[in-house]
Amino acid sequence: MVRFFLIIAALSGFFAVIVGAFAAHGLKKMLAPEMIEVVKTGVQYQMYHALVLLLVGLWLSHKPDISGLKAGGLAFILGTLLFSGSLYALALGAPRWLGPVTPLGGLCFLLGWLFLLSAAWRIKPAD
Repeated sequence: MVRFFLIIAALSGFFAVIVGAFAAHGLKKMLAPEMIEVVKTGVQYQMYHALVLLLVGLWLSHKPDISGLKAGGLAFILGTLLFSGSLYALALGAPRWLGPVTPLGGLCFLLGWLFLLSAAWRIKPAD
C-alpha cells in the first residue's frame, strides 16, 4: 500500500502541474476567465492532496500498523478524482448535473483529514 500511495501521489502532482500549465497557457484562449479560475481551484486542491498523499505514504512506511492511514489515503485519492476531476470537466463544458459531484469530493477530503487526525491520535507519546 505504501508503494501505491507514493506512486499515486507522484502521478497526481505530475498531472496537477500539467493541467495548471495547460490552463495558464493553452486554455486561456479557449475558456472564459471564470472557468480558468475553476481549473486553478482544481489544480490547487489536487496539488495539496498529492503532497499530503506523499506524506501518508511515508508515514505508512514507518508506522504500518496505525489505523486510519490507509483509509485517509484512499479518501484523498477519491476526493481528488471527484473534486478536481469534476471541476476540470465542468470548466471544459461537461453537463451542469456534474456540479453536485464537487462537494462530494470535498467531503472525501474532509474525511481523509479526519482519518489522519485519528491516526495521529493513536500514536503513543514515545513514538
